[in-house]
Amino acid sequence: MNADLPTILAFLEGVHPYDNLPRNELERVASSFRRREIAEGTVIYAQGDPLEGLYLIKRGTVEVTDQNGALVSILGPRNSFGERGLMRDGLAATTAKASAETVLLVLPVEDFRRLSQDAPPFARFFNRTRGGETRTNSIATMKIADLLARKPLSCPPETTVAEAARMMRDQHVSSLGVTGPEGALQGILTVRDLSNKVLAEGRAPDIPVSDVMTLDPVTLTPEGLGSDLLHIMLERRVGHLPITDHGRFVGMITQTDLTRFQAVSSAVLIRDVAAATTVAEMAAVTAQIPQLLVQLVGGHHAHEVVTRLITDIADAVTRRLLAMAEAELGAPPVPYLWMACGSQGRQDQTGVSDQDNCLILDDAVTEDGMAYFQNLAKIVSDGLDACGYVYCPGDMMATNPRWCQPVRVWRSYFDGWISKANPEAQMLASVMFDLRAIGGNGASLFADLQAETLERASKNSIFVAHMIANSLKHTPPLGLLRGFATIRSGEHRNHIDMKHNGVVPVTDLARIYALQARLTAVNTRTRLVEAEAAGVLSHSGARDLIEAYDLIASMRLENQAHLARSGRKPDNYLAPSDLSDFERSHLRDAFVVVRTMQSAIGHGKGAVS
Repeated sequence: MNADLPTILAFLEGVHPYDNLPRNELERVASSFRRREIAEGTVIYAQGDPLEGLYLIKRGTVEVTDQNGALVSILGPRNSFGERGLMRDGLAATTAKASAETVLLVLPVEDFRRLSQDAPPFARFFNRTRGGETRTNSIATMKIADLLARKPLSCPPETTVAEAARMMRDQHVSSLGVTGPEGALQGILTVRDLSNKVLAEGRAPDIPVSDVMTLDPVTLTPEGLGSDLLHIMLERRVGHLPITDHGRFVGMITQTDLTRFQAVSSAVLIRDVAAATTVAEMAAVTAQIPQLLVQLVGGHHAHEVVTRLITDIADAVTRRLLAMAEAELGAPPVPYLWMACGSQGRQDQTGVSDQDNCLILDDAVTEDGMAYFQNLAKIVSDGLDACGYVYCPGDMMATNPRWCQPVRVWRSYFDGWISKANPEAQMLASVMFDLRAIGGNGASLFADLQAETLERASKNSIFVAHMIANSLKHTPPLGLLRGFATIRSGEHRNHIDMKHNGVVPVTDLARIYALQARLTAVNTRTRLVEAEAAGVLSHSGARDLIEAYDLIASMRLENQAHLARSGRKPDNYLAPSDLSDFERSHLRDAFVVVRTMQSAIGHGKGAVS
């Protein structure tokens, strides 16, 4: 190393992240590097080989290919490679070959790991995750499980109201869960129930609580967010919300429990939407979403929390419009469900969203009933447009008679899409696999249809193959020469489309994994987590893809927040020139992971390792 040390040291002084190391550390690192000369055409390592260290190109060119032989990158001087395998299990995740005579500097594994632990600039550069940022602590972003302050207090349905009242007095609570066998929640009993249904009615104190309890109350699960809690309480005007785990009562949260927390902006917007009496009032509320986006991103909240909170506002607007439509048109003639697809269906709306929706109707609907729902769809869709959720350019809306149909027609739609292998069928199936119920009174209309469709689709290998092919149409914007493939002309020249070439490729992959495992979840990140649990995606593959998705989605939101702060309308176009070298390197690495996963699923290797 001796003779080469001055040359290596001078080279490292101009390479990030070594240029940020203290001088004594830089000299130590320089003395650790080993110099290797590689002939053209030599394989430096193959996928699965133990890595001797981190590789840094001093001179020459290296081609990196994935497990299927697809070209991922062409690297040149000052580029590093091999870090992905080193940060996992020490085995190469790709194959690297010198495409010209090349000089490499190799940092041994033990030095790489020491620097990753002891040198923050080095660790930040090679760690793709975005942890370590301080996030504001608010109820909206806390898990409901963390808000449960005490063990659940409950009584069986045969308990007398007098006994229940004494229990509430002794425990200093205002409500009880009413539970049956194995703790299954049957209802709740509140102080208001005792006041209004027992004392005010002069009923005897020995009647069972089952006579006066609130039956089948709305519930949440421990894995929900505090925002869910706030939104339901404000929108439905309830003060007690039972928490259940697979139907078993696990706790109660009340408005009193929340007094120690400060209400967050999203909850205030939900409250204002629920109280709005006109579309104009709702539009004034949704106009504040860009500012909410700025606040949430500025608070370093995880991207999936930000998009969930923003989507919750769209859900509340939709439900308020449905209520206004029913008030104008009268009660619906048959049960129905208003369904959202697209970003609202996946609960990943950002500061810019159009509307994608449809109506699923009970099979008993008549011709007059169809006319009712067409009118309802127009009122809601027009209202959404006025509130900033613009009409879908592809007319994927309930106002289109094609997407306002009874269950039997929807079943025929899905049957047809699964059996036909044409582009339109694949596109429509992709959209409709992201359906989520928003409002209506026909909760059971979709559940059976979804289960049947997932089963049939997952068993049809031809359909799955075409869905995979369709999912690969959106590719990450990777240029081979360590850069990005930016838009070449027009208004967004030299920009990256962070929607269609950023998050959409991951969304498409997650949808395929969900189909293969018959998962009912529609949120992209949740699908990836559940796909790993179902064995469709390996642990290492899931970890890499989730980390890549987190970074891409976060940078998309940060760019939108930057535009909003600048007084511009948020969009999905990011200029790589606005990023630091550090950010560009990490974003490109994330795109490489996505492309690798696309290559794997395209070659029939869904559970990649």
